[in-house]
Amino acid sequence: MTRVVRFHQHGDPEVLRIEDVALSPPGPGEVQIRVKALGLNRAEALLRAGAYIETPTLPSGLGLEAAGVVETIGDGVKDFAPGDSVSVIPPQSMIRWPAYGDLATYPARLVVKHPQSLDWQTAAAVWMQYLTAYGALIDIAGLHSGDAVVITAASSSVGLAAIQIANKVGATAIAVTRTSAKMRALLEAGAADVVASTEEDLAARLNQIAGPRGVRVVFDAVGGPIFEPLTAAMSHSGILIEYGGLSHAPTPFPLPAVLSKTLTLRGYLVHQITGNPVKLEAAKAFIVEGLQSGALRPIIDRTFAFDQIVEAHRYLESNEQFGKIVVMI
Repeated sequence: MTRVVRFHQHGDPEVLRIEDVALSPPGPGEVQIRVKALGLNRAEALLRAGAYIETPTLPSGLGLEAAGVVETIGDGVKDFAPGDSVSVIPPQSMIRWPAYGDLATYPARLVVKHPQSLDWQTAAAVWMQYLTAYGALIDIAGLHSGDAVVITAASSSVGLAAIQIANKVGATAIAVTRTSAKMRALLEAGAADVVASTEEDLAARLNQIAGPRGVRVVFDAVGGPIFEPLTAAMSHSGILIEYGGLSHAPTPFPLPAVLSKTLTLRGYLVHQITGNPVKLEAAKAFIVEGLQSGALRPIIDRTFAFDQIVEAHRYLESNEQFGKIVVMI
Protein backbone atom coordinates (compact mmCIF):
# COMPACT_ATOMS: atom_id res chain seq x y z
CA MET A 1 0.00 0.00 0.00
CA THR A 2 1.13 3.56 -0.76
CA ARG A 3 0.19 6.85 0.88
CA VAL A 4 -1.48 9.25 -1.55
CA VAL A 5 -3.48 12.44 -1.24
CA ARG A 6 -7.02 12.29 -2.64
CA PHE A 7 -10.27 14.22 -2.37
CA HIS A 8 -13.76 12.65 -2.43
CA GLN A 9 -15.62 15.92 -3.00
CA HIS A 10 -14.78 19.37 -4.25
CA GLY A 11 -14.20 22.08 -1.71
CA ASP A 12 -11.75 23.87 0.54
CA PRO A 13 -8.34 22.39 1.50
CA GLU A 14 -10.01 20.35 4.26
CA VAL A 15 -11.38 17.91 1.64
CA LEU A 16 -7.84 16.58 1.06
CA ARG A 17 -7.14 13.23 2.70
CA ILE A 18 -4.02 11.11 3.03
CA GLU A 19 -5.05 7.52 2.23
CA ASP A 20 -3.39 4.14 1.69
CA VAL A 21 -4.03 2.75 -1.78
CA ALA A 22 -2.70 -0.11 -3.90
CA LEU A 23 -0.61 1.38 -6.71
CA SER A 24 -0.03 -0.55 -9.91
CA PRO A 25 3.54 -1.10 -11.14
CA PRO A 26 4.68 1.05 -14.07
CA GLY A 27 3.47 0.03 -17.49
CA PRO A 28 5.45 0.01 -20.74
CA GLY A 29 7.32 3.27 -21.21
CA GLU A 30 6.63 4.40 -17.65
CA VAL A 31 8.83 5.25 -14.66
CA GLN A 32 7.74 4.91 -11.05
CA ILE A 33 9.37 7.37 -8.64
CA ARG A 34 9.87 7.28 -4.87
CA VAL A 35 8.87 10.88 -4.21
CA LYS A 36 11.04 13.07 -2.00
CA ALA A 37 9.40 16.46 -2.61
CA LEU A 38 6.37 18.01 -4.29
CA GLY A 39 6.03 21.45 -5.86
CA LEU A 40 2.59 22.99 -5.33
CA ASN A 41 0.75 24.94 -8.03
CA ARG A 42 -2.44 26.98 -8.15
CA ALA A 43 -3.88 24.54 -10.71
CA GLU A 44 -4.03 21.91 -7.98
CA ALA A 45 -6.14 24.15 -5.77
CA LEU A 46 -8.45 24.79 -8.73
CA LEU A 47 -8.84 21.05 -9.41
CA ARG A 48 -9.61 20.42 -5.75
CA ALA A 49 -12.19 23.22 -5.76
CA GLY A 50 -13.88 22.05 -8.97
CA ALA A 51 -12.80 25.08 -11.01
CA TYR A 52 -10.05 23.59 -13.19
CA ILE A 53 -10.01 22.82 -16.93
CA GLU A 54 -10.21 19.11 -16.08
CA THR A 55 -13.19 17.46 -14.37
CA PRO A 56 -12.10 14.49 -12.24
CA THR A 57 -13.97 11.33 -11.38
CA LEU A 58 -14.09 11.23 -7.58
CA PRO A 59 -12.18 10.25 -5.56
CA SER A 60 -9.29 11.88 -7.37
CA GLY A 61 -5.60 12.36 -6.86
CA LEU A 62 -3.81 15.56 -7.82
CA GLY A 63 -0.41 17.17 -8.24
CA LEU A 64 1.80 18.29 -11.12
CA GLU A 65 5.40 18.35 -9.88
CA ALA A 66 7.61 15.93 -8.02
CA ALA A 67 11.25 15.07 -7.49
CA GLY A 68 12.62 11.81 -6.19
CA VAL A 69 14.41 8.56 -6.92
CA VAL A 70 13.51 6.07 -9.65
CA GLU A 71 11.97 3.04 -7.92
CA THR A 72 10.95 0.85 -10.87
CA ILE A 73 10.92 1.13 -14.66
CA GLY A 74 8.46 -0.34 -17.13
CA ASP A 75 9.19 -2.31 -20.27
CA GLY A 76 10.99 -0.39 -22.98
CA VAL A 77 12.48 2.30 -20.71
CA LYS A 78 16.16 2.69 -21.58
CA ASP A 79 17.26 6.08 -20.26
CA PHE A 80 16.52 5.52 -16.55
CA ALA A 81 17.45 2.97 -13.92
CA PRO A 82 16.43 2.40 -10.30
CA GLY A 83 18.29 4.83 -8.06
CA ASP A 84 18.43 7.71 -10.55
CA SER A 85 17.64 11.16 -9.11
CA VAL A 86 14.92 12.72 -11.23
CA SER A 87 12.23 15.37 -11.39
CA VAL A 88 9.00 15.49 -13.34
CA ILE A 89 7.72 17.61 -16.23
CA PRO A 90 4.09 18.56 -15.43
CA PRO A 91 1.77 16.21 -17.35
CA GLN A 92 -1.19 17.40 -19.37
CA SER A 93 -3.52 15.59 -16.95
CA MET A 94 -2.83 15.46 -13.23
CA ILE A 95 -5.91 13.25 -12.90
CA ARG A 96 -4.21 10.59 -15.02
CA TRP A 97 -0.72 11.24 -13.58
CA PRO A 98 -1.11 12.54 -9.98
CA ALA A 99 2.03 13.50 -8.06
CA TYR A 100 0.85 13.69 -4.43
CA GLY A 101 2.02 10.42 -2.93
CA ASP A 102 4.94 8.35 -1.71
CA LEU A 103 5.11 6.83 -5.19
CA ALA A 104 4.18 8.45 -8.49
CA THR A 105 4.19 6.99 -12.00
CA TYR A 106 4.91 9.00 -15.16
CA PRO A 107 5.69 8.46 -18.83
CA ALA A 108 9.47 8.31 -19.23
CA ARG A 109 9.35 11.27 -21.65
CA LEU A 110 8.21 13.49 -18.75
CA VAL A 111 11.02 12.45 -16.40
CA VAL A 112 14.28 14.43 -16.27
CA LYS A 113 17.65 13.78 -14.68
CA HIS A 114 18.04 17.20 -13.17
CA PRO A 115 21.43 18.76 -12.30
CA GLN A 116 22.94 16.94 -9.31
CA SER A 117 23.64 20.25 -7.60
CA LEU A 118 19.92 20.62 -6.83
CA ASP A 119 18.52 19.42 -3.51
CA TRP A 120 15.11 17.75 -3.45
CA GLN A 121 13.04 20.80 -2.60
CA THR A 122 14.71 22.86 -5.32
CA ALA A 123 14.37 20.08 -7.90
CA ALA A 124 10.62 19.90 -7.18
CA ALA A 125 10.32 23.64 -7.83
CA VAL A 126 11.77 23.77 -11.35
CA TRP A 127 9.61 22.62 -14.19
CA MET A 128 6.18 24.23 -13.98
CA GLN A 129 7.47 27.73 -13.38
CA TYR A 130 10.35 27.75 -15.85
CA LEU A 131 8.51 25.88 -18.61
CA THR A 132 5.55 28.26 -18.30
CA ALA A 133 7.73 31.35 -18.46
CA TYR A 134 10.00 29.93 -21.18
CA GLY A 135 7.09 28.99 -23.45
CA ALA A 136 5.59 32.45 -23.33
CA LEU A 137 8.71 34.60 -23.33
CA ILE A 138 11.15 32.63 -25.48
CA ASP A 139 9.11 30.29 -27.68
CA ILE A 140 6.18 32.62 -28.43
CA ALA A 141 7.42 36.18 -27.89
CA GLY A 142 11.05 35.61 -28.89
CA LEU A 143 12.24 37.80 -26.03
CA HIS A 144 15.75 39.08 -26.63
CA SER A 145 18.35 41.56 -25.46
CA GLY A 146 17.06 45.13 -25.46
CA ASP A 147 13.40 44.15 -25.05
CA ALA A 148 11.28 45.44 -22.19
CA VAL A 149 8.87 42.89 -20.69
CA VAL A 150 6.16 43.56 -18.12
CA ILE A 151 5.52 40.65 -15.73
CA THR A 152 2.36 40.75 -13.61
CA ALA A 153 1.83 38.63 -10.50
CA ALA A 154 5.58 39.00 -10.32
CA SER A 155 6.02 37.49 -6.85
CA SER A 156 4.50 34.17 -7.92
CA SER A 157 6.83 31.31 -8.79
CA VAL A 158 6.14 31.81 -12.52
CA GLY A 159 6.61 35.57 -12.20
CA LEU A 160 9.99 35.13 -10.51
CA ALA A 161 11.00 32.57 -13.14
CA ALA A 162 10.04 35.07 -15.86
CA ILE A 163 12.24 37.75 -14.26
CA GLN A 164 15.20 35.36 -14.26
CA ILE A 165 14.62 34.28 -17.86
CA ALA A 166 14.35 37.91 -18.98
CA ASN A 167 17.67 38.68 -17.30
CA LYS A 168 19.24 35.56 -18.82
CA VAL A 169 18.57 36.81 -22.35
CA GLY A 170 19.42 40.46 -21.61
CA ALA A 171 15.87 41.86 -21.54
CA THR A 172 14.60 44.42 -19.02
CA ALA A 173 12.16 42.87 -16.53
CA ILE A 174 9.49 45.24 -15.18
CA ALA A 175 7.64 43.59 -12.29
CA VAL A 176 4.03 44.46 -11.47
CA THR A 177 2.71 43.62 -8.00
CA ARG A 178 -0.42 44.75 -6.17
CA THR A 179 1.21 46.71 -3.35
CA SER A 180 4.62 48.04 -2.43
CA ALA A 181 5.11 45.36 0.26
CA LYS A 182 7.19 43.12 -2.03
CA MET A 183 9.00 45.83 -3.99
CA ARG A 184 12.38 45.37 -2.31
CA ALA A 185 12.20 41.58 -2.60
CA LEU A 186 11.37 41.81 -6.32
CA LEU A 187 14.28 44.16 -6.95
CA GLU A 188 16.57 41.76 -5.09
CA ALA A 189 15.16 38.94 -7.23
CA GLY A 190 16.32 40.71 -10.39
CA ALA A 191 13.53 43.04 -11.51
CA ALA A 192 14.87 46.25 -13.06
CA ASP A 193 11.79 48.19 -11.88
CA VAL A 194 8.72 47.39 -9.80
CA VAL A 195 5.25 48.96 -10.08
CA ALA A 196 2.57 48.62 -7.38
CA SER A 197 -0.62 48.46 -9.46
CA THR A 198 -3.04 49.48 -6.67
CA GLU A 199 -0.89 52.38 -5.47
CA GLU A 200 0.35 53.94 -8.71
CA ASP A 201 -0.94 54.95 -12.13
CA LEU A 202 0.05 51.75 -13.91
CA ALA A 203 0.08 53.09 -17.48
CA ALA A 204 1.93 56.28 -16.53
CA ARG A 205 4.60 54.39 -14.57
CA LEU A 206 5.12 51.83 -17.32
CA ASN A 207 5.42 54.57 -19.94
CA GLN A 208 7.90 56.38 -17.70
CA ILE A 209 10.01 53.24 -17.26
CA ALA A 210 9.89 51.97 -20.85
CA GLY A 211 10.24 55.36 -22.51
CA PRO A 212 9.18 56.15 -26.08
CA ARG A 213 9.96 52.63 -27.33
CA GLY A 214 7.28 51.16 -25.10
CA VAL A 215 6.96 47.61 -23.82
CA ARG A 216 7.16 44.93 -26.53
CA VAL A 217 6.11 41.96 -24.36
CA VAL A 218 3.57 41.68 -21.55
CA PHE A 219 3.32 38.40 -19.60
CA ASP A 220 0.06 38.59 -17.67
CA ALA A 221 -1.54 36.25 -15.15
CA VAL A 222 -4.27 38.63 -13.98
CA GLY A 223 -6.56 39.97 -16.70
CA GLY A 224 -9.38 42.25 -15.60
CA PRO A 225 -9.14 46.05 -15.58
CA ILE A 226 -5.34 46.18 -15.90
CA PHE A 227 -5.61 45.13 -19.57
CA GLU A 228 -6.19 48.73 -20.61
CA PRO A 229 -3.21 50.33 -18.81
CA LEU A 230 -0.97 47.42 -19.84
CA THR A 231 -1.78 47.80 -23.53
CA ALA A 232 -1.53 51.59 -23.25
CA ALA A 233 2.16 51.17 -22.41
CA MET A 234 2.93 48.66 -25.17
CA SER A 235 5.01 49.33 -28.25
CA HIS A 236 3.85 49.08 -31.86
CA SER A 237 3.37 45.39 -32.81
CA GLY A 238 3.80 44.33 -29.19
CA ILE A 239 2.45 41.07 -27.81
CA LEU A 240 0.48 40.42 -24.62
CA ILE A 241 0.44 36.79 -23.51
CA GLU A 242 -2.30 35.84 -21.04
CA TYR A 243 -1.73 32.70 -18.99
CA GLY A 244 -3.87 33.24 -15.90
CA GLY A 245 -7.04 35.10 -15.05
CA LEU A 246 -6.57 35.86 -11.36
CA SER A 247 -8.89 38.87 -11.50
CA HIS A 248 -12.59 38.14 -10.93
CA ALA A 249 -13.54 41.39 -12.66
CA PRO A 250 -14.47 41.53 -16.37
CA THR A 251 -11.56 41.95 -18.77
CA PRO A 252 -12.25 44.80 -21.23
CA PHE A 253 -11.00 44.46 -24.78
CA PRO A 254 -8.63 47.44 -25.33
CA LEU A 255 -9.75 48.12 -28.89
CA PRO A 256 -8.11 51.56 -29.43
CA ALA A 257 -4.66 50.32 -28.37
CA VAL A 258 -4.96 47.04 -30.27
CA LEU A 259 -5.91 48.81 -33.48
CA SER A 260 -3.57 51.80 -33.28
CA LYS A 261 -0.55 49.69 -32.30
CA THR A 262 -1.48 46.47 -34.18
CA LEU A 263 -1.05 44.51 -30.97
CA THR A 264 -1.27 40.75 -30.56
CA LEU A 265 -3.22 39.44 -27.56
CA ARG A 266 -3.13 35.68 -27.10
CA GLY A 267 -3.85 33.00 -24.56
CA TYR A 268 -1.25 30.46 -23.55
CA LEU A 269 -1.04 27.18 -21.66
CA VAL A 270 2.18 25.39 -20.74
CA HIS A 271 0.73 22.33 -22.51
CA GLN A 272 1.78 24.02 -25.76
CA ILE A 273 5.34 23.25 -24.72
CA THR A 274 4.97 20.01 -22.77
CA GLY A 275 2.78 18.47 -25.48
CA ASN A 276 5.26 19.20 -28.28
CA PRO A 277 8.37 16.96 -28.13
CA VAL A 278 10.56 19.31 -30.17
CA LYS A 279 9.60 22.41 -28.18
CA LEU A 280 9.94 20.51 -24.92
CA GLU A 281 13.49 19.38 -25.70
CA ALA A 282 14.49 22.96 -26.54
CA ALA A 283 12.92 24.19 -23.30
CA LYS A 284 14.64 21.51 -21.21
CA ALA A 285 18.03 22.40 -22.71
CA PHE A 286 17.49 26.12 -22.01
CA ILE A 287 16.37 25.50 -18.42
CA VAL A 288 19.03 22.92 -17.52
CA GLU A 289 21.75 25.21 -18.87
CA GLY A 290 20.31 28.07 -16.82
CA LEU A 291 20.24 25.95 -13.68
CA GLN A 292 23.82 24.82 -14.21
CA SER A 293 25.08 28.35 -14.85
CA GLY A 294 23.15 29.83 -11.93
CA ALA A 295 21.11 32.18 -14.14
CA LEU A 296 17.98 30.28 -13.06
CA ARG A 297 17.58 29.80 -9.31
CA PRO A 298 14.25 28.55 -7.95
CA ILE A 299 13.06 30.63 -5.00
CA ILE A 300 11.37 28.59 -2.26
CA ASP A 301 8.85 30.51 -0.20
CA ARG A 302 7.92 27.87 2.37
CA THR A 303 8.25 24.14 2.97
CA PHE A 304 5.63 21.86 4.54
CA ALA A 305 5.66 18.21 5.61
CA PHE A 306 3.49 15.68 3.76
CA ASP A 307 1.04 15.39 6.64
CA GLN A 308 0.57 19.18 6.45
CA ILE A 309 -0.94 19.04 2.96
CA VAL A 310 -4.13 20.80 4.11
CA GLU A 311 -2.12 23.63 5.66
CA ALA A 312 0.03 23.82 2.52
CA HIS A 313 -3.08 24.25 0.35
CA ARG A 314 -4.43 26.93 2.66
CA TYR A 315 -1.17 28.80 2.22
CA LEU A 316 -1.23 28.17 -1.53
CA GLU A 317 -4.51 30.07 -1.76
CA SER A 318 -3.20 33.07 0.17
CA ASN A 319 -1.56 36.12 -1.40
CA GLU A 320 1.39 35.97 0.97
CA GLN A 321 3.87 33.69 -0.77
CA PHE A 322 6.96 34.84 -2.63
CA GLY A 323 8.04 31.98 -4.85
CA LYS A 324 7.33 28.26 -4.65
CA ILE A 325 5.61 26.19 -1.98
CA VAL A 326 7.19 22.76 -1.51
CA VAL A 327 6.00 19.69 0.40
CA MET A 328 8.67 17.27 1.64
CA ILE A 329 7.96 13.55 1.99
